[in-house]
Amino acid sequence: MKKTVFATVCAALIAVSAAAQTSAAAAAAKASPDLVAALSKELSATPDQAAGAAGALFGAAKSRLAPTDWAQVAKAVPGMTSLLKAAPAAAGGGASNPLSQVAGLASAASAFSKLGLSPDLVAKAIPVLTSFVTKSGGADVGKLLAGALK
Repeated sequence: MKKTVFATVCAALIAVSAAAQTSAAAAAAKASPDLVAALSKELSATPDQAAGAAGALFGAAKSRLAPTDWAQVAKAVPGMTSLLKAAPAAAGGGASNPLSQVAGLASAASAFSKLGLSPDLVAKAIPVLTSFVTKSGGADVGKLLAGALK
């Protein structure tokens, strides 16, 4: 009986989490439509997948950049907060995890998998993000992002 209740509660929590993830991705797609559309086209992905992918890569960059550099990148992207929220939760990740800086792109590849995208698409997504940031924030800001995503 206890196992059944536990399983039911776990299933409900997973469903709520998935619904919140979908809602966050939809909000991100609306907050940064040009970036999400470009990424969606390049990856042959849905807008929700593209928003989550962008959030995962920006999250990786955030973990690798100094706060002042990250602030410049974040300022260049409308809806950055929504994009970051659209990324799937990283297992054991987060900025407080010292390994998160080393595992940034590995974490992004894992997030792509959770989104139903091939991890190989990380390499196709990075130029789209850096191009967008270069156009909206300038060449120096684009170089910051490109360096963080190497």
